[in-house]
Amino acid sequence: MERIQLHDKVFKKYIPYDTFIKDIDRVANELNRDFKDKNEIPIVVCVLNGSLPFTAEILRRMDFLCELSSLKVSSYSGMSTNGEVVFKQPLTCDVKGRTVIIVEDIVDSGYTMDALTRFFKEQGAKETKICTLFFKEEAFRFKGKFNIDYIARPIQNQFIVGFGLDYDELGRNLKDIYILDEDPA
Repeated sequence: MERIQLHDKVFKKYIPYDTFIKDIDRVANELNRDFKDKNEIPIVVCVLNGSLPFTAEILRRMDFLCELSSLKVSSYSGMSTNGEVVFKQPLTCDVKGRTVIIVEDIVDSGYTMDALTRFFKEQGAKETKICTLFFKEEAFRFKGKFNIDYIARPIQNQFIVGFGLDYDELGRNLKDIYILDEDPA
């Protein structure tokens, strides 16, 4: 599919799966390099729902033992964020004294990652690492407050859907990444 309609918007193909899967391979290699020989078992936290496909791909490529947990947060309504992060489903494990690897589909403004890094610190995590599929540096507002340790692919500040990312809950199941089509005629 080159174009799709989700609700009232038309999107066009932006990044084919075969392109960004190579970025996922690279990030998995970086994670393996950093965690394979450590004497600890980190907790991989999938940020629901958007990062499910990315988390699954990363887990398949990990050469080290880890625990998997999840939580659900939201800061978006439609195509925009108001900066308020709402915890919709609690964390499913204890992170005290543990390394947490947050797996996120996209970091743009940084509001969600700021809230999650503070949350894990309050929960007593030893350290928090952030692993994201996409990073919109132009939109990022928290420079210097926390590090994004693993970035699969930097992208421009545009609204995207597919591979877990949605527009009002539609489009998550698309294999490729789509961008808003400004000229859908």
